[in-house]
Amino acid sequence: MAAKKHCYDYPHPAVTTDVVLFAIRQQTLSVLLIQRANDPFQGMWALPGGFLDIDEDLESCAKRELMEETGIEAVYLEQLYTFGNPQRDPRERIISVTYFALSQSDSLSPKASSDAAQAAWFPIDELPALAFDHSEIIQLARRRLLSKLSYSTIAFQMLPGRFTLSQLQSVYEILLDENLDKRNFRKGMLARNIIEETGEYSRSGNHRPAKIYRVVNPSRVEIIK
Repeated sequence: MAAKKHCYDYPHPAVTTDVVLFAIRQQTLSVLLIQRANDPFQGMWALPGGFLDIDEDLESCAKRELMEETGIEAVYLEQLYTFGNPQRDPRERIISVTYFALSQSDSLSPKASSDAAQAAWFPIDELPALAFDHSEIIQLARRRLLSKLSYSTIAFQMLPGRFTLSQLQSVYEILLDENLDKRNFRKGMLARNIIEETGEYSRSGNHRPAKIYRVVNPSRVEIIK
């Protein structure tokens, strides 16, 4: 039986996905960008992303494009927002469904491929001129990240499985871009009952050994939720 064909009176927009991947590098919140190898905006920096295949779901597209353009895979993604300004892309009417995620930078080694000339990390406050509306997308992702710090365990995605309270506080300070009172931070974090002592210590120079902690139940930690 021949496949059915459908005709509609309305034109169909194209759909893309774009990914904002954050990591802490050199004590600075950074975002992964690719340099476009093709028009439009050839040579400019942009978020990893691309067109949705007709038989593909949105998250699969986001993961595929991230892998194809940067070589990075197995990253958890959360849907961020849908951008649909009619003038956002000079090629045609394109709607972008955006995602964001966090990772430890030392676990990722981006390598440009597909239609990306380069892939590199940039400090969040030192971004180059960006293609399309990607600057707006990044700023929204950053606001979403900050809004989740007070009620979720999202910050733990930027830490190894075992960590000191100083390492944890450093992540919060970098994300919030402010200094936090050491005593109040530790008291508040321990009161949440989401971390526990491992019985191990971290020793650095002549400093007093620091207790090493872990998440109480890693399977229940909100990855990005």
